[in-house]
Amino acid sequence: MAPVTIYLSAYCPFCHRAVALLEQKGASYESISVDGKPDLRQFMTEKAGSHTVPQIWVGDTHVGGCDDLFALERAGKLEPLLAGDK
Repeated sequence: MAPVTIYLSAYCPFCHRAVALLEQKGASYESISVDGKPDLRQFMTEKAGSHTVPQIWVGDTHVGGCDDLFALERAGKLEPLLAGDK
């Protein structure tokens, strides 16, 4: 499986939904909390081009946020991406 990285905040319901979907798919992921870490949030913003959480990467592919992750799932593209089949 491709490595998954998710930048998130503890109080973000969209973050919780994204994590739940990743867990449902059996994906292992690294979660990085940006709570109270302005330098880390700035790094995430520069890397993602967005300041909102969650921001999700599967391997080197920037997925985007929760809605983007669920759109991939609906399109049948999430599992191949997680499997490393871009």
